[in-house]
Amino acid sequence: MVSAMDMRKLVGDNVCRIRKEKGLTQEQLSELSGLSQQYISDLERGKRNPTIVTIYELAMALKVGHLELVAPV
Repeated sequence: MVSAMDMRKLVGDNVCRIRKEKGLTQEQLSELSGLSQQYISDLERGKRNPTIVTIYELAMALKVGHLELVAPV
């Protein structure tokens, strides 16, 4: 079973990887998602616990399915 801490790290790692694959900065993702750059930075470092709504907003901004943000790589 995956712990809550591991899930935060998993989501953060996936957001960071996909963001970089898309050639986006944290600031650009912030503008696209409506989330602050600080929130995205904290999320990518596993310091935030994203809600389902946040995962959806990030997936839409990154143009990926929401499951890609929670799937192990």
